[in-house]
Amino acid sequence: MKLIKEFVKGLWSENPIFRIVLGMCPTLAVTTEAVNGIGMGLSTTFVLVGSNVVVSILRKYVPDRVRIPVFVVIIATFVTIVELILQAYFYNLHKVLGVFIPLIVVNCIILGRAEAFACKNSVLPSLADGLGMGAGFTLALLLLGSIREIIGNGTFFGMALFGPHYVPFLLMILPPGAFITLGLLIGLMNLLKKS
Repeated sequence: MKLIKEFVKGLWSENPIFRIVLGMCPTLAVTTEAVNGIGMGLSTTFVLVGSNVVVSILRKYVPDRVRIPVFVVIIATFVTIVELILQAYFYNLHKVLGVFIPLIVVNCIILGRAEAFACKNSVLPSLADGLGMGAGFTLALLLLGSIREIIGNGTFFGMALFGPHYVPFLLMILPPGAFITLGLLIGLMNLLKKS
């Protein structure tokens, strides 16, 4: 039951994007299309899960005064793995995500979960926490990317939805569209929480 609770909190009550409001840089930058959101979300999830598990395993052996540098090295290792996989097998996605993949190393979500959760808990709860936070992050990016792509391009996963006469609302795929969409979704989450 505790493992399910650790997983589910990342989907709703502690969603990294809509509740904790962390990881805004990749959230706003890469969500111009749904596929970009999924790619960034899954990459971050892999790093979250891997670093949470390793930090949890090593937590009793790492002195407090060097724990943050050790966490950063662990996270950087998983980010390097993700980047190499994207370069080798998903090159077009790698080009789109660009600099935001290496920046996962300093993403507050990942370092925050290592510091706040994985270094204080055993492997299975840390794994569930990483999966839940990653799934919540991925779903948030997918939702943002989908809304921005549908309204901004008239497409969904690259497929035209509204026919040849649709006039794209380009503001939605520009940075202001990211802020507007994110603000409306956070407002909707707050409204649903009050209900």
